[in-house]
Amino acid sequence: MGAGKLVRRAVKAAAAGVLHYSGLRKAMATYRRGQSGGRRILIVSYHRVVGDFTGELQRSIPGLLISQETFRRHLEEASAAGYAFATMGEAVDVMTGAAVAKQDLCVVTFDDGYRDVYRYAYPVLKQMGVPAIVYLPTDFIGTNRRFNHDRLFHLVNRAKQRRIKPYFSSLTGPALDLMVPIVSGRKTVSAALDDFIGEHSAGELVEVIGALEKELADSTDLLPEQGDIMDWDEVRRMAQDGFEFGAHTLGHTVLTLEPREVVEREILESKLAIEREVPIQVKDFAYCNGWYSDEIISVLKQHGFRSGVTTEDFLNRIGGDPFTLKRKVLWENFSIGALGDYSSALTGCQFDDCFGLLGMSHPVPGRRTHLSAPVVGGGNHLKAMLELSTQEAT
Repeated sequence: MGAGKLVRRAVKAAAAGVLHYSGLRKAMATYRRGQSGGRRILIVSYHRVVGDFTGELQRSIPGLLISQETFRRHLEEASAAGYAFATMGEAVDVMTGAAVAKQDLCVVTFDDGYRDVYRYAYPVLKQMGVPAIVYLPTDFIGTNRRFNHDRLFHLVNRAKQRRIKPYFSSLTGPALDLMVPIVSGRKTVSAALDDFIGEHSAGELVEVIGALEKELADSTDLLPEQGDIMDWDEVRRMAQDGFEFGAHTLGHTVLTLEPREVVEREILESKLAIEREVPIQVKDFAYCNGWYSDEIISVLKQHGFRSGVTTEDFLNRIGGDPFTLKRKVLWENFSIGALGDYSSALTGCQFDDCFGLLGMSHPVPGRRTHLSAPVVGGGNHLKAMLELSTQEAT
């Protein structure tokens, strides 16, 4: 970690300590409650809950990961901060005025349907009696496929480890754009991928994956072992225990980059796929990459959805739009203090949005102008996750 990030981590940890132990954190929470319309509705988002965080960190996108122990502490921390855990439906009812909450609400969500959620989050949630919703990209459920963002991260690291030079004929222009800064040592893998995703289309991501696989053709591990997805039996077991499931497109597709007919298909068919496999009615949707548009919202309403969640780290206000619900995307380092250990004060300040109130965080809006150029789905999700990895999240 660079000196600048260490300084920022220390400053945030020190600020959290002052806010927590002086009582200012409670005052700020009261202020935020008033801004929210009398009740706070905190929606937290996770991706992969893992048993061995240190080991997994060596082979996976850091911003996707949280250890099982830290996840458990997050739930305890949210409860201690005065939040009652709620289902998405209960939160939407309060937000729209159909119900009144006796205390602030916290909704736990998971994107992508990683099997880690079934292995490590599900037992904790069940033991603690905490409801949650998992958003599924249905074409991946029950398959051996991996998401493009995981494949790309894996291949780039393999290429770096083997010291592949960026002058092989199979590497295309976009692949060179990605690999040159890495092999030259100008950027880390995470930083290079972060910049790359912001400048290249999802179709170009697929091209780069193909080029790197060709260059690594003699390898036996082109597909990452990690990042496996739940199967339908696992989904059904969780549903039987009362956990909810929402749609997340068919192929993990960033819908703001797709024409109307693709948007319709990705939304409706993902909903119907879940309802065929699980005896539930799907009413909730998560926007891939957190990006949404008025066109996408209109399709969700047309097909009977009640909510759409973004990755915008802003306040949810009573009376606000349930199709632009704000979420706080969390991973391990959101709770790591200046000395590298878990910080209760820091975690509590994250949940109470103290840093947002102080202007120390910089949320990225998810509303986008809807483009109609067809793009291969799934790659742009990496942008948001790598931003989490490369930012100082504490």
